[in-house]
Amino acid sequence: AREVHADLIIARDLPLCPTAIVVGRKLQIPVVLDMAENYPAMMQDIWTAGRHRALDYVVRNPRLTRLVEAYCIKNVAHIITVVDASSQRLEGLGVPDSHLTVISNTPPLSRTLGRPRERTLEGSARVTVAYLGLLEVPRGLNELIDAIKILHDSGHKGFNARLIGSGRVEALFHERARHHGLDQNDFEFLGRLPHEEALAIVGTADIGVIPHHANESWNTTIPNKLFDYMSLGIPVVSSNTRPCEEVLVKTGAGRVFRSGDASDLAAALLHFETPSVRFRTATAGVAAIVERYNWETDSAKLEEVVRGAVEVGLKGR
Repeated sequence: AREVHADLIIARDLPLCPTAIVVGRKLQIPVVLDMAENYPAMMQDIWTAGRHRALDYVVRNPRLTRLVEAYCIKNVAHIITVVDASSQRLEGLGVPDSHLTVISNTPPLSRTLGRPRERTLEGSARVTVAYLGLLEVPRGLNELIDAIKILHDSGHKGFNARLIGSGRVEALFHERARHHGLDQNDFEFLGRLPHEEALAIVGTADIGVIPHHANESWNTTIPNKLFDYMSLGIPVVSSNTRPCEEVLVKTGAGRVFRSGDASDLAAALLHFETPSVRFRTATAGVAAIVERYNWETDSAKLEEVVRGAVEVGLKGR
């Protein structure tokens, strides 16, 4: 920071924030916290799922994380959140509204060009359901596996799932898929891929799924994949986490199912079995990206936050 003569430090998520605050004080420059997630609640998810390890008592301890968050939100110049629900939570913790700005994790407009593309089912073609993100229990992947099994058992064997990402409990999902008799053609694990490659694969899918559990963590943040799916021209099926449900209901870009309910998830996926239904919904999603949920809009808000924080910091020197 000293070498580049920084006027501002943006801490990208909570673990980096305490160090940023120390450096900011030393160099007398403001610090902005970019709070993409409710970090304490995200850590709590690991413990609630029973997937914590010995080291997590230190590095992923929800109680310690909340203490770190309490320190940080009182000692930064401004906080960027991704949804109103996150800002409202912080206001409840004593952060003034003037110190909060919602800037969503939206894609560039260029990603929507030429989308959606109408796809038809021909011969043995299948309806591909894509998931992009970490492979963790609170993200609802057990329910997704169960939903594909339910569809196959009810005669809809054309549905298959393609997962892009990795996680420390990934083996759990491989085993569940095998237990259900789903092979690589039914439930494909592609692992972690470079971002552009991952988006290219998602763009060839028919449906994008967000099966996250509707808990404190996912009710106070919004996943990148929601806007990724919409911008790539595919309909979205999401659990009823509040931020995702609000966007999908407002835009008509997808369908919502009850969190944790594999049968309801299967029904939501089945709704998009017909290509014309997928195309109409995908068209609404792309329109919403063009009209509002794009980085061109949100980057202007980010620039405003940066300029304001720097001006205040310069006055305080």
